Amino acid sequence: MTPEEKLAELGLKLPEVVPPLAAYVPAVRSGNHVYTSGQLPMVDGKLAATGKLGAEVTAEEGYALARTCALNALAAVASVAGGLSNVVRIVKVVGYVASAPDFTGHPQVVNGASELLGEVLGEAGKHARSAVGVAVLPLDAPVEVEVVAEVR
Repeated sequence: MTPEEKLAELGLKLPEVVPPLAAYVPAVRSGNHVYTSGQLPMVDGKLAATGKLGAEVTAEEGYALARTCALNALAAVASVAGGLSNVVRIVKVVGYVASAPDFTGHPQVVNGASELLGEVLGEAGKHARSAVGVAVLPLDAPVEVEVVAEVR
């Protein structure tokens, strides 16, 4: 099953690539790797939620938002790799979680991104990862995800 077919089976489709908010591009291919810019949980051109994990946003909501970030990252990768079928593997994921000072569930939130990548790409979706807590993200987004993918 192709990644596109897997997305359809999950009831998902690749969104339009989110336009940059500043002076950068959504993804860059260098040799056999694609590096995405940080992807926010944008849906139809709008931020899906704002606030901090452990305050205005629950861990469950953060998990779902991280999935949205990963879907946006896949769209950015596909846009410069000629489609998701050209992804050999996801190499690295970095998830940034805007959180209240006492929130410690960053890994569980970023699992939303990691698990989506695994569902769509199977074994090729397994990756190295960092989950980092931060004070604030662009537009007051709760989560931001960046991806490095190896491509054909």
